Amino acid sequence: MAGAPVHEPVNHGRRRFLTATTAVVGAVGAGFVAVPFIKSWNPSARARLAGAPVTADISALVEGQRLVLEWRGQPIWIVRRPPAVLEALLTLDEDLLADPDSSNPEQQPKYASNELRSIKPEVSVLVGLCTHLGCSPEMKAEIRPEPFDSEWKGGYFCPCHKSKFDMAGRVYAGVPAPTNLVVPPHYYVDENTIVIGVDRVNGQGAA
Repeated sequence: MAGAPVHEPVNHGRRRFLTATTAVVGAVGAGFVAVPFIKSWNPSARARLAGAPVTADISALVEGQRLVLEWRGQPIWIVRRPPAVLEALLTLDEDLLADPDSSNPEQQPKYASNELRSIKPEVSVLVGLCTHLGCSPEMKAEIRPEPFDSEWKGGYFCPCHKSKFDMAGRVYAGVPAPTNLVVPPHYYVDENTIVIGVDRVNGQGAA
């Protein structure tokens, strides 16, 4: 049923994603913890496919949790990043990244063209599709060695073709994905309410 939370399945290379689901991730120190699932409001399926804005209440989204919504047939990831994640992002060697300054204007609105690619430092909003061939990457938020990177600082890993992104969605250099993960147009109605699909700067939905 639309809007019902479900667990994320293992991605076996097919281009698929889940809508209206939440997932918890591993620990970065004590930052990432298991928390209850969160339900969110969504418009009708027809409205979503037509590009209607999606409103999300993130008041119950705790540090280390990801909320997954659907907008325009795409998964939208909203993650509340703990201080340890933010510190890792700000100290990551930029030589590892293909576009550390988010210089490609097509990948994010101007207000997200910063180191953390977000309006609020602690809240990340991304389109959860790899920019290579559209697979849905896995969130690997733990700062620990991984089989694909012995010095992993947390981020997203696409098992389809091994592309890597940091926790701001910035793509690593030398992987198949050509650009950073997309930051969709969005704005905050208030401290705990986000609207996805509308840029408040011009008051219009994304083209």
